[in-house]
Order: sequence, then C-alpha cells, then structure tokens
Amino acid sequence: MVTRRRTYVLAGLLVLTGCLTTVLLARVLSTIFFAITVAYVLFPVSEWLGRHGLNKRLSAAVTTGIAFVSGTLIVVPLGAVLYLRRRDLFTFFQQLPPMVTLEVGEFSYPVEIAPTLIAARETLTAVAVDLAAESPVLALKAVLFSILVYAMLWRPQAPKKAVYRTVPASYHEVVNRLHQRLRGTLYAIYVLQAATAFGTFVVAWVVFWLLGYQGAFALAVVAGILQFVPVIGPSVVVLTIAVADIINGNITGAVLVTIFGLVFVGFLPDAVIRPKLARYTTGLPASLYFVGFTGGVLTLGVIGFIAGPVVIALLVELSSLLTSERQGDQQRLT
Repeated sequence: MVTRRRTYVLAGLLVLTGCLTTVLLARVLSTIFFAITVAYVLFPVSEWLGRHGLNKRLSAAVTTGIAFVSGTLIVVPLGAVLYLRRRDLFTFFQQLPPMVTLEVGEFSYPVEIAPTLIAARETLTAVAVDLAAESPVLALKAVLFSILVYAMLWRPQAPKKAVYRTVPASYHEVVNRLHQRLRGTLYAIYVLQAATAFGTFVVAWVVFWLLGYQGAFALAVVAGILQFVPVIGPSVVVLTIAVADIINGNITGAVLVTIFGLVFVGFLPDAVIRPKLARYTTGLPASLYFVGFTGGVLTLGVIGFIAGPVVIALLVELSSLLTSERQGDQQRLT
C-alpha cells in the first residue's frame, strides 16, 4: 500500500513538474521538438562515424556540425533568394491585366490583380523586417538546437533506457513499434521530401528557363518548396503560370508549360526519386499525411509541418496495434 501510494505521489509530481516545465519553456518548445526529430534522423550518421573510428563525442559533434551547416546552407540562401528575387516574381505577375473578370453562366465577378500584388509585397517586406528584429532570439534558439542535437547524439541510449525503466516489460513491444513508425515518418519528412524537393527545383529551373519565363529561378524555388505540401505540390506553380498565359492570350505558351511542367516538374521527380528512397519509410498514405500537415501548420505554425504528420502516424500505429490486439483476443477465445 505504501509503495503504491508512493508511486502515485511520484506520478503526480512528475505531471505537475511537466506542466510547469511546459509553461516555462513555452517559447522554446518548438526548438526542443525540432531538435529531437532531427537527432532521430541523424543518429544513423553518427553511428556510421562511430563505426569508422570516431569516439562518441567526436562523432556526435561532427554530425551536429554537418546538420547545422547543411541547414544553414539550405535555409539562408533560400530566404535570400526569395527576398532578393521577389522583383522577378512580381514582374511575372505584373504581366497580368489590372483586372480579370471571371464569368460563370450569367454571373461575372471582377478580380483586381494590382491590389493583391501590393498586399503581397507589403506582407513580404513585413516578414523580412520581423525576421531581422527577431535575429537575436533566432540565434539563441540555433545555439539551443545545436546543444540538444549534440547531447542526444552523444547519449542516444539514455532516453531509451529511461523509457524502458518506466514502461512495464509487457509494453516494450508497443514502444518499439511506435519508435519504428516515428523514425520512418521523420525520414519521410526530412530526407525523402527534401531530396524530392531539390530534384523538383532543379528540373523546374531548367524547364522554366527553356520555356523563356522571366524569374525562372524564383519560380523553381517556389515549386521546390511546394513539394513539401502533400497532394497540392509544385503543380500549382505550373497551373498558375498556364492560367497567366491564357489571360495574356499566350495559348501556345500555356499548352507548352502545362504539358512539360506537369510531366517534368509535377511527375518526374516523384517518379524517379521517391521510389528509390521509399523503402526506408513507413508508407503513411498521402491523404493522412495531408491531414496531418494541414492541421499541424494551421494549429502550431511552422513546427506543425513536422508535428502534424508525426501525430497522425503515431495514431495510425496505435490503431493498428489495437486492431491486432483485439484480433488476437478473439482468436484465443475461439
């Protein structure tokens, strides 16, 4: 009785401390979550370095450095390109007439293009100013991110041992299944999607340049980013360009960009890159991935891009475990 009461008291203290920690660390929870997911994906790299002669500390440090430099080389140039080449994007859309009238049957609806472009330009400028003002906070979060990733790569077994000591032995299989699902989902988000997005960017840049579009590089960057958006993807860029060509009377250009864009930009990277890497993932259906992505981004912001699909994947795995458990019980009863 005393032991059980002690367990309840400790569990209550754990919950209370966890709630207090969540409140106090609310500003950096997204950074902590992001660091944990990145460490999950980078662990095989650190392990590979360890097998080739580096000690744990050095392999963790090298892997963390690779991750930090790679992320910086991707995010900073991407943001710089979108900001510096914004004129090309606006120049492309300024080729549209000031007003477009949408007609459906007897109804017509005028759409003004110029105010939309002005609002988009003002929004982009405001975002750039806000990022500049938040640069000290972002720098501190980057340092925290690096420290957390290094710590998890240096002592990767510590969380596992803590979980196994807390969870009864009969539930270790459940923990392992959730671990496998989480690792596969994170690999699909970080590695598979990133590789496909880069391939989409390269192909889109070539296609748009060959078709003679001004701002082909900026359009290709947008197409690569949209590769991370499930179901929608880079086809939105292609269809938007085609609609713009139709409005401007360039029917030939609209047909060419639709055919070559949908085939080489919308289909080819997925068909070539994704099958080569898909065997390492858990195969979460695209519809569920889209639900998790959309719900996560709308609820949590940028970090929801990762958290949404992760929660959906864990929910699917728990549903599968429950179904298997019930089927096993029914077989034992019969």
